[in-house]
Amino acid sequence: MTIQAATPYLILNGRAEQAIAFYQRALGAKVEAMQRFGDVDQSCPTAMKSRVMHAQLRVGDAILMLSDSNEDTPLKGGSVNIALQLDDPEQARQCFDALAAKGTVVQPLIDAPWGGMFGALSDEFGINWMFNSARAKKA
Repeated sequence: MTIQAATPYLILNGRAEQAIAFYQRALGAKVEAMQRFGDVDQSCPTAMKSRVMHAQLRVGDAILMLSDSNEDTPLKGGSVNIALQLDDPEQARQCFDALAAKGTVVQPLIDAPWGGMFGALSDEFGINWMFNSARAKKA
C-alpha cells in the first residue's frame, strides 16, 4: 500500500459555512463539493439540517475538507497544523495577513534559516497554519 495523499479534515462546531467563506476570501479557496446534513437525512434534527456534513475545498493544488460537528458531541483531540507551501512571497504575505486578521500569530513571517520565509498562526476558528515560501527577491 502506498499513501497517495494526506488531506487535512477540519471539524468545526457549527462554523463550517463561515470558515468556507473566510478561506475563499483569505486563500482563494474554491468549493468543489458541499453537502448539508439535511441533504442526506431529512429526518435529522431541524438544527442540524443546514449544517455542513462535508465540504471539499481546493486551495491552490491542495485539497482541504471540512464539516460541522454534531453540537451534542464535544470535540477531543490534539493539535493539527496545516502547512502551506507557496512559491510567491507576496501571496504568502497576503494569505498570512488575511488568516491572522482575527487570529493569533505564533511566529510572524521571517526569513528562515533554510532559505525560505516561514510563519505560523492560529486563525479565528482555532485552526493552526504554517506558511513556507520562497523569499522575496532583493532589489
